[in-house]
Amino acid sequence: MKRLSIVLATAALLFGLAPPGHALDGEEILSQVDRNLNPQSYEMYRKLINIEPDSSKKEFVLYTIKKGQDRMVALFLSPASEKGRTTLRLDDNMWLYMPSVGKPLRITSLQSIVGGVFNNSDILRLDYSNEYTVESSKEDGDHYLLELKARSGSVAYDRVEMVVDKKSVIPTEVRCYASTGILIKTLHYSEIKDFGGGIVRPSVLETDSPLQKGYRSVMLFAEIKAREFSDEVFTLSFLPKVEELR
Repeated sequence: MKRLSIVLATAALLFGLAPPGHALDGEEILSQVDRNLNPQSYEMYRKLINIEPDSSKKEFVLYTIKKGQDRMVALFLSPASEKGRTTLRLDDNMWLYMPSVGKPLRITSLQSIVGGVFNNSDILRLDYSNEYTVESSKEDGDHYLLELKARSGSVAYDRVEMVVDKKSVIPTEVRCYASTGILIKTLHYSEIKDFGGGIVRPSVLETDSPLQKGYRSVMLFAEIKAREFSDEVFTLSFLPKVEELR
């Protein structure tokens, strides 16, 4: 009987489910959200679309890689004016490399290298559990409601309210607040897609903000797959060579 319990508990961890008779706490839910959204280390292709009040659009295509909980690189593939630009995030530190400048420049989480509603923190998103602690969690019908607090003052949003689908343990809505309590933006996850390799997650992330009325930004995820990278890839000296990884 004890052996069966161990097997069930192990399967639950592998497939993102709670063992029988075990109620998930907030930190467990948030950890499962992270793993259900992305593998620990991966490569990804995505399109970012900024939509203005007059319906005009500007599109960007990015190749992105991540390792562990604190390292990410994003390479711009298009438009031509942005091609070759590369961003690096190491925990709370971010840099932008532009071929025309030839050296990395420091950037901040609240800035946006693409304009629109997504900021650098949204584009270079690490695991939620790396940036936030769970202040409270509760069940509401088919959803979990999590209230998250930033681990440090360098995190883009001081407080986050996350609505998580119980069955999939995937967020459907994330409301992001400043330390003053002002709602900065809302992120909407939708259109669940099977990317293969056990990755089943939203393929669309859309955001809007009461501070930028009429503006919207959308992220379309085209390909995500687990892949391991050396530590060297996540260094300032490697930024000019990220294209070689594709």
